[in-house]
Amino acid sequence: MKRKLILIFISVFILETTAFAIDRSIFSPDGSIELKVSDANGLTYSIALNGRTLVAESPIALQLRQDDGWQSLKIKKAKATQGKSEEIVAPLYRQSTYNTGDYSELTLTLNAEYGVVFRVYDEGVAYRFILNSKDEEVIIYDELARFNFAEDYVIYLSHSANPRNQTTMSFQNIYTVKPVSESDSSVIAFMPAAADCRDGVKIVITESDLEAYPGMFLRADRQGLALEGEFAHYPKSFRRSKTRQQAHVAATEDYIAKVAGKRALPWRVLAISEKDTELPVNNLVYTLASPNRIGDCSWIKSGKVAWEWWNDWGIYGVDFEVGINTETYMHYIDFAAENGLEFVVLDEGWYVPGSGDMLTVIPEIDLEKLVAYGKSKNVDLILWTVFNVLDDQLEEACRKYSEMGIVGFKVDFLDRDDQNGVEMAYRIAEKCAEYHLVLDFHGFYKPTGMNRTFPHIINFEGVFGLEEVKWTQVRDMPVNDVTIPFLRILAGPADYTQGAMDNASKKNFRVVYNDPMSQGTRCHQLAMYIVYDSPLVMLADSPTAYRKEKECTEFIASIPVVFDKTVIPAGELGRYIVTARKDGDNWYIGGMTDWDSREISLNLSFLDEGEYNAVIFKDGKQADKYAEDYTVETAVLKNTDTVKIHMAEGGGFAIRLQKVK
Repeated sequence: MKRKLILIFISVFILETTAFAIDRSIFSPDGSIELKVSDANGLTYSIALNGRTLVAESPIALQLRQDDGWQSLKIKKAKATQGKSEEIVAPLYRQSTYNTGDYSELTLTLNAEYGVVFRVYDEGVAYRFILNSKDEEVIIYDELARFNFAEDYVIYLSHSANPRNQTTMSFQNIYTVKPVSESDSSVIAFMPAAADCRDGVKIVITESDLEAYPGMFLRADRQGLALEGEFAHYPKSFRRSKTRQQAHVAATEDYIAKVAGKRALPWRVLAISEKDTELPVNNLVYTLASPNRIGDCSWIKSGKVAWEWWNDWGIYGVDFEVGINTETYMHYIDFAAENGLEFVVLDEGWYVPGSGDMLTVIPEIDLEKLVAYGKSKNVDLILWTVFNVLDDQLEEACRKYSEMGIVGFKVDFLDRDDQNGVEMAYRIAEKCAEYHLVLDFHGFYKPTGMNRTFPHIINFEGVFGLEEVKWTQVRDMPVNDVTIPFLRILAGPADYTQGAMDNASKKNFRVVYNDPMSQGTRCHQLAMYIVYDSPLVMLADSPTAYRKEKECTEFIASIPVVFDKTVIPAGELGRYIVTARKDGDNWYIGGMTDWDSREISLNLSFLDEGEYNAVIFKDGKQADKYAEDYTVETAVLKNTDTVKIHMAEGGGFAIRLQKVK
């Protein structure tokens, strides 16, 4: 009798949940994060941390009919499950393997042609729509993604730099830091974005598993204390630039996507931290991305690059004419070989950019000779090109250059993330994997986990990097430099293109396009090779400059680009960061600060037991005035030690710790 009564009660409850408003909560495995969903006023979610609401009720929906507006969504069925942790092998990621941790999952069946899946990890919250249409193809006119903050939080936004067409630009800008109520609502921002929720709590908003769908932008709602998603519309036609034959969107459709009727859409990710030091090692974007699609990764080569573009082919004191020619690139190959660098990039100019034909090399370059010369010195070549130019000649270019011995492409100037652009990126990734060609996606949107799906994409730009000092008067690069590890690099590696040997204080900096300098100290630049996730990393300055600075060059060359483990011993968003990385038995530690000088007491308890021979590069006594001033010390250190280091204005430090056998 009792059993029958219980069954009747459960049946009634199920019936009631289909007829009345539903509120449902799930918690992170550690119990700190609560996600609540409701259909009382359409489908909404809210997020609380340790009982404090961070994100108030926020609506989500898809618009699948042009004139219908937002459908009043109701939950027909809700299923809560517990997801088990997974050990992920992560080639060329910030750590070679990691455990995802358990998660709670809530799957909702709705009164619509789609449902939604929510996940709550200890690291944050994510959700995605699941299309379940009877139609083979579905047009999505818009997506509602709103983030209603519980208070007037300070938010970090990188705004579009193109006022005429805000969704097409390089995805490179500094972060503006203002309360929501004071943020610029006239310009969209690209992700990752962040909210400072007080008491050390931060939320970083981004996305993962972006495939055959437009990326999401955010616009501030000043009155509503919210951020709301916006999406580029599907391109209808293009025009080509004369200088590079880059495809620019000329006209768009009235919808944002045309997709398969049964598929999952991208994850909307809210990474949540109680300490800033948790953000640079938050793994949600990588965890939620589609797994490896290329199989064996043993052919993928990472490393350091001798690069000519930033230094404007800036070698001198040689007996040949410097320029885009065979002799100049042989010189770069010689420099790379001298220092054990794996690559040389041939940047823009090795084919005529305005021709749109990357199959025809300019007569001043004997590319086959350069490939052979590089191979003889264990240096491989990477070729620069434009996204749609490569896409136009994809099969031919991959076949020709892989057979010649080229190892990959640096692909530039996509400058958009509409569905067409995203599909192009996947098409290029798939074809290059067939021919074992590595990729550096430059002029590209933020990482969305493609480096998990296609591990041969070994770097992404989408960052306000060192190239900006060649032409902009921005005076706060060190502030930017200690902001991006917590926000932009949370999403994935960054092709910042560091390594300047001409370094300037804030007062002495000036813009010189063909002989550029960096802002901040020499040690600030050295630290970037440790602090930034960058499996393919440039040495941006010239061989001439590096040969004059042999001590620094040898140190840079000694730093690995792929590590077994990454920890953040100390740091504060926008102020400073200390990053420690392990490679085998050895450790590398980098620290950077903004324009404020800073004293660091670095506790080495994260090290393994035993002694380490340490080489320590740190700012010199005059580094505040002369940014190139540095000192080098040696010491024997162990995990019970604390090291005190002074960082100058815009300064930094870099330490190599080699285990004593």
